[in-house]
Amino acid sequence: MAVKIRLKRIGKKRAPHYRIVVMDARTKRDGRAIEEIGKYNPKAEPSFIHVESDRAQYWLGVGAQPTEAVEAIFKASGDWQKFKGQDAPAPLRVKEPKRDKQEIFNEALAEAHGTLKTEAVTAKKTAAKKTAEKKADAPKADAPKDDAPKAEAAKDDAPKAEAPKAEAAKDEAAKDEAPKADEAAAEAPATDDAKA
Repeated sequence: MAVKIRLKRIGKKRAPHYRIVVMDARTKRDGRAIEEIGKYNPKAEPSFIHVESDRAQYWLGVGAQPTEAVEAIFKASGDWQKFKGQDAPAPLRVKEPKRDKQEIFNEALAEAHGTLKTEAVTAKKTAAKKTAEKKADAPKADAPKDDAPKAEAAKDDAPKAEAPKAEAAKDEAAKDEAPKADEAAAEAPATDDAKA
C-alpha cells in the first residue's frame, strides 16, 4: 500500500482550509485518512501552518511520500530540513495578537472628544493608579523624617508638662484623704476608751 502525506480540503467555497493528513494514495481527496498531522489555512495573513512535528517525522521516516504542496509546507515549518538533516529555516511569520477591546475603545473615545484621556475607569486600573500614587508619595513620606527629631522633642516635652499636673492631682487627693484619716483616728481611740 502506497502511503501519501497530502492535503484534505475543508471549509466553504472560496474560503479553503486544509488538513495535512496521511492516507492511502488510492483514496479520494477528502476521503478517510489514516491520521491527521497538521492544519493549513492559506487565506489567513500570514498563512496559518501547524504541523505536529513528531508525527510528521515518524511518517516521513517510514516512507510516506509528501505531495509537492505538503513538501513546501514542511519546508516552511522546518520539518523537511529536520528530516533531511539540514539547517533549520528562518522562523515562520506569526499573526500579531489582537488588540485589546478596551484599548480600541479608549482610542475611539479620545478621537471623538479630541482629548488625550486614554484610560477608561475600571477596578483594575483604579487599583493600579492608587499603587502608582502611593509609590509617588513615598519620597514625600521621607521628607517628614527630617522633622522627626523635632517631633520627638515635642513628645519629650509633653510628658514633662503632664508630670506637674499629675503631681498636683496626687497632692490634692492626699489633702482630701488626710482629714478623713484624722477623723477615723479620732474615732478609734474613743471606742477603745469605751471598751476599757
